[in-house]
Amino acid sequence: MKKLSKVQQKQQAIVINVADMLEQQAREEIPGMLQCWFDVEYHLFPGSLILCFQFEDAQTLEAAKPDLLKWQKRLSAAMLKKGVILKDMRRHLTFTLQGPED
Repeated sequence: MKKLSKVQQKQQAIVINVADMLEQQAREEIPGMLQCWFDVEYHLFPGSLILCFQFEDAQTLEAAKPDLLKWQKRLSAAMLKKGVILKDMRRHLTFTLQGPED
């Protein structure tokens, strides 16, 4: 894997910080939420950022779907506080049953 530049390291730190914060909040507020993971290509940041909330089963996923927009807004607000503007917040956060290795 190619070494990240200083700018990319700063971007990575922002993403990890925001993902950790949202994961902690989600575990407290959403039953059945297992983990938060992300995928990003730093040379296309922030457009390539995808944050995923992984759920334990389809039932808990369906129960959480009405709150998806709320969590997308929280991601957008948290990134904005760090100086990163997400143009289309709906593209950057999803609820899923898949893990990072799937």
